[in-house]
Amino acid sequence: MSTSTTASVSTHILDTSVGRPAEGVAVQLSARSGRTADWQALGGSATDADGRCKDLPALPEGTTHVRLDFAVEPYFEKSANQQADAQQDAPANRDSGAFFPEVAITFAVEPGEHYHVPLLLNPFGYSVYRGS
Repeated sequence: MSTSTTASVSTHILDTSVGRPAEGVAVQLSARSGRTADWQALGGSATDADGRCKDLPALPEGTTHVRLDFAVEPYFEKSANQQADAQQDAPANRDSGAFFPEVAITFAVEPGEHYHVPLLLNPFGYSVYRGS
């Protein structure tokens, strides 16, 4: 939760290739207090069945930039195996990897604001935006 001296961050992931939330994606949160400051790893979480990370760590006071690192390759490897098993006409050896094995999103924050950053994901691309 944001306060007057800190910002807060939340995220969720939608796998647009199947039209469902992406469950089990590891997400790491890092922050820094200035453009030239070093990144401080704050911890992480994994997306739930709804594709949401509900327990990301709080941001420290003075945070100006945040980075979310999404480990999407293991998700796509697991997802490709499940989809091939579920579809009779699916090729036996589908491309199980993701073109982007990880996605790193960096954005600026202001104290007192909440930042919801959804990731729209497919094996060959992604997009993000500031949600509500």
